[in-house]
Order: sequence, then structure tokens, then C-alpha cells
Amino acid sequence: MMMRGDKTQADVSSSDGQSSITAMAPPPEQPATSNTRRLIILSFWLVVACLGLPHWIWTTSIHRSDLPLESMNDWAEGKSCQPHYPLNIRLHSQSHDSARDAIVAARTETILNSLTDFQLYRFHVAAGNNTVSDVPTQDDVLVVELKQPSKADHVEAKLQSWVPVLDIVHADDDVERLAEFISEQVRSVFADEAKSLSYILGNTPFATGKEAIISPEDRKILEARTTRAFKYASALHLTFSLFTSSATPSAWDIEEALEQYITPLLGPFSAITKFTVDTQVQLQASFSPSIEGPTFDAATGQWKLDNSDLGGFINAAEWPLSPSIGSGPTINFVLYVPSAQQSPLVIAETGGSSWLIPQWGGVQILNSQHLSGRLSAEDLRPIMLTFADQLTSLLGFPQSPPSLSLRISSLTRERATSLIMSASSTLGALSRLTLKLKSIAIPDTVAKSVDETINRLNQACQDLNQGRFSRALQNARIAEDEAEQAFFEPSMVGQVYFPDEHRVAVYVPLLGPMAVPLVMAGAKELIAWVKYLKSPKTKTA
Repeated sequence: MMMRGDKTQADVSSSDGQSSITAMAPPPEQPATSNTRRLIILSFWLVVACLGLPHWIWTTSIHRSDLPLESMNDWAEGKSCQPHYPLNIRLHSQSHDSARDAIVAARTETILNSLTDFQLYRFHVAAGNNTVSDVPTQDDVLVVELKQPSKADHVEAKLQSWVPVLDIVHADDDVERLAEFISEQVRSVFADEAKSLSYILGNTPFATGKEAIISPEDRKILEARTTRAFKYASALHLTFSLFTSSATPSAWDIEEALEQYITPLLGPFSAITKFTVDTQVQLQASFSPSIEGPTFDAATGQWKLDNSDLGGFINAAEWPLSPSIGSGPTINFVLYVPSAQQSPLVIAETGGSSWLIPQWGGVQILNSQHLSGRLSAEDLRPIMLTFADQLTSLLGFPQSPPSLSLRISSLTRERATSLIMSASSTLGALSRLTLKLKSIAIPDTVAKSVDETINRLNQACQDLNQGRFSRALQNARIAEDEAEQAFFEPSMVGQVYFPDEHRVAVYVPLLGPMAVPLVMAGAKELIAWVKYLKSPKTKTA
């Protein structure tokens, strides 16, 4: 029996002989419980929003220093520098007619500046009051010495070998003819340099439209010169090696030979590049077994190497020719003495005994049947002269003029121009990289290097356009180093391999399981709150 007033979990009725059980709803949730649950959910979200999210953003954010992208692009597009080359020429005369000398100088300057293939230059010709024995000043690119001939019809022009002095023997009283003759000689001095500079600037953003027209033959020569020469470096290491296939010669007077034949070349060039030198001797050194030759020619009695064997002649596996000696690239010069059984050893196509390996060094074969145990400096004289000629080719020396001083001066202008263009191109590549890869880090060191590069480029361009070519080269060299350092910053390069997709792949498996309960609970409470606000009781209240 059940009391009428009792409440049970089910009501039983038997009107049709069957029982029906109806489940009752759970008791309503107390307001205090709802508020507690909502506060717990809110506290979790507050921790995530106020502590977790900022900490995650701070720990995963990438520092990107501000770069002067507009200035970098201007340099890359050649808008910040239009190179031209002012050349100061000083005219000396044995006559004491200073007024006539000034007229000759002015007329010579006018003729030179009107030459169509010399529009990159701006000549300044002045008559000097100094004596013939005076040393050219630093601002003088060329000194023209006018001398009286021993015969009335004797005309001659000759460059001095070690100083930038052009001796002209001419006795013509006509100022116009004398100025034309001087202009033609000066033009021949700088003709090859004008082509080289036009080749460097042509088809680049730095082209000014004033470049000389280069013939296909000259273009091939300039391309070959660029291909075989080393890329510019502030320091180079020279290694002179003696390899003999037998036990003799076992020594050589290389120090004395270098002092006589190589040092005079390196001294003037040290203003552009610093050199270190070492020597070595190896006995019983056989040439590389990978080559097919040499083959014996019975008709001439010579052992001959084909051109195809020259590139593989160096026995890199056994000869100690390390490319990492010194602070800069290594230029190798190898003197090889074949055995008596394989001598004389020559190149089959030319009959010569020396060849150049582009961007590596030079090789010379010494054929002699009467070699002592030691090579004297006199024995090494033709060898050293060959090495000196190969060195000038590997350094990128122009073929003319014959004056060493003027060739170094020309090379200074060429190197400064090339370095300015190279550093500017690197800035453009860095600008494109930072714009394309938004996730890449840009450390403060990169921004500092970029600022230093732009500053040095401005100074180099200004020095170049004002005729301070040595200073232009120094500033351009620093600009190139800073630009390369900025572009190949280790921390920035490493970031390329960790894009945004990598971070997503790492964090989603960690944060996903924690985020789902928070999001679902928050969404549920939000829906409940919206329903509560829309309920009739809420509206009535």
C-alpha cells in the first residue's frame, strides 16, 4: 500500500492491465552551482587570454629589424649611383711658354671630351709648372712630358714602364696638330679600359647609355679575361711548388727568384690586394694517372701532352696543393720537372711547355738534360717571367697599356665599379628575400650591416665620381663584405627552413586537445546565457 501523499520515482496505472513508468526530470540546478561553473570556465579563459596567449606570441614571434628597403632597391636598380670617371692629366713641356702650354692643354681636353667612345670619362688636362723630374701626384692619372726632338721631323710617343708618364717627342709649332697628336696618344692609352668599363656596365641597371660600342671580337676577349681571372679578394695567397718526378733537382733558390721577378709586380699591386707567399718542394712526384698521355712522337723525339690532358695534369690526390692556405683564395704556380726518360715534355698542339688553369693557377714544365741538384735564380729566370705573366692574367690585368702603373690604375677603377655593382645586387636580393619570406628573422646585426653597406656605397660612388679611385675601391670592398655578411647571416638563413607550417604542425597536436574542452564549455555556457536572455520570464522581469 502507498500513501496518497507519497511521491515515488514512478506512477503505476492498471486501467488496461499494463504498467507505464514515466521518468521524472532532474531537480533544477541551484544558481550558486551555475555561477561557480561559469566562474571556473571564465577563469580558464582568462588564463589563456591574459597569460597563455601573450606568452605564446612572445616566445614564437620572430624579430624583424626595419630595413631601408626603398634605398636598397634604389641601389639594386642603379638609381643611387651613375658612375663616371674623371681623369686628371698633367702636361709638362720643356719650353718656357706657359701661355702656349695652357692653350695646348685646353685644346687637348676639348678633343678628348668630344670622343664618342670615351663618354664615361671626363678629362681634365692642365699645364704643369713643375719640372720633368717631379713625381706624379696622387690625383694625376697620367703625366704627359713634351720633349724636343733631336731631329726636326722626329715624332715619338712612349710610355714609361713603372710610372704613369707618357713621353712625347714632338716639335710641331702648330697648336692644333700638337693637341690632336697628344689626344690620339692618350686615347690609345685608355682605349682598352674604356671597352672593359663599358663591358662591365653594359646590360646592367648601372648602364648610363654612354658606354662604348664593343665589337664581337673585343667582347670575346673581355669574356675570356673575366673567366680566367680570380674574383676580387682583399687578400690572396700565392704558392710556388717544385715537383720533380725523380730525386733531382731537390732544391731551388726560390726566395732570390721571387725577390727579383715577382716582388716588383706585387709591390705596386698591394694597394689593391694583399699577398702572402709560400713555397714547397716534393720529390718523386708523378703526374695524375687519370690523363691518357704523354705519348712519344718518334718524328720529333718529344713526349707530347694533348690539350685534353692539361686540365687533369695536376695530381690533386698526391700533390700537397691545399686551397685553404692563407686568409684568401690560393693561386698555385707549379714547376714540374719530368724524368729523363720522358723529357722533353711539351704540349702537342702548340709545342709549348706552360699553360694557365683559369681561377686556379699556372703550370710550367722544365725540360733539361743537365740539371743539377739545385736550381739557381738564373735557371729560374724564364720560369719566373712566365709565372709573372700568368699572375697578371689571373688577377685580371688589362692587356694594355704596357705601363704597369697605368694597368694597375685601370684595374683599380674596374674593381671599384664591379664591387659597387655586386654589393648593390646583394642588397636587392636581400630586399626581395625579406619581402617574399615574411617569417624570416632579421636580426639587428643584419640591419647594421645594411646601413654600413649603404653608407660605404655612397662614399664609394662619391669617391669614384670625384677621381679618388683608391678610396673608392676601399669603400666598395667594405660595402661588398658587409652586404655578403648581411645576406648570409647564419640565424637568418636557418630560419628559412622553419616556416609557419612547421610551427602549426608542432603546436596543434599539443594545444588542440586542451582547446576543445574549453571551446565546447564556453560555447555551451554562451548558448545557455542567450536562451536565458530570450526567455519570457526575463522579458517580463
